[in-house]
Amino acid sequence: MKRLFVDLEICSSCKECAVACDYFYHPQNNGISSLREYATFATICRHCEEAPCVNACYHHALERARDGHLKRYAMRCTSCKSCTLACPFGVIFQDFIPYLDSKCDFCVGTSEKMPACIRSCPEKAIQIQEFAAEDQEKDIYFVGQHLAVHARKWSREDIQPQKKK
Repeated sequence: MKRLFVDLEICSSCKECAVACDYFYHPQNNGISSLREYATFATICRHCEEAPCVNACYHHALERARDGHLKRYAMRCTSCKSCTLACPFGVIFQDFIPYLDSKCDFCVGTSEKMPACIRSCPEKAIQIQEFAAEDQEKDIYFVGQHLAVHARKWSREDIQPQKKK
């Protein structure tokens, strides 16, 4: 199945995102912001049991979704950045929390031409690729139906000390 592919290791290296977006409802949209947030919350976030970022948000704009990932409600978020300061691992970047929210519709159902995000990304961090399955050895994970992400996924097992034999 073809998916929109975002390489978070390359994408986070830009100083300022210049990626354009074909989102139909408002062309000034920068959908890559929402993609980075969505992918980071799904793969890199530590999913803390007592999530300080969620507790720090006095507008209740951050919640844990049913699948365990963080979800930010843009209509509640005032961009105060309390969650950014509260995250002990630095996962919530300040540019994730804009006052005006962007959305990506993955260009599902659009014409065969390459979406503007792929054509305009100077680092080639966004592509459309065919994936049969996730590949943990190559750090490629599926996030939802239409997105594949390249990122080193955090897991509790990564930090556990080796048991002595």
